Amino acid sequence: MSTIDTISPPLRRVSKISRDYSRTIAAFIGKGFIWLAWRLERRRTRLALLNMTDEQLWDVGISRADAYREGIRSFLD
Repeated sequence: MSTIDTISPPLRRVSKISRDYSRTIAAFIGKGFIWLAWRLERRRTRLALLNMTDEQLWDVGISRADAYREGIRSFLD
């Protein structure tokens, strides 16, 4: 066996690194989708407050002003 045969080709090292990197990117994207879904759900419930009647708001225990203040908050708040 020659010296060249005993050296592992660099492609094997790159492929392992690339697999680890792909898993990291996939996990990051997955967490991004979870974060986005959480924000969208929060926004949806805030908008629902704006559509509630005064009686429904009273049942929940908040005033119309509190509902309005919460309903107009930014998507990122």
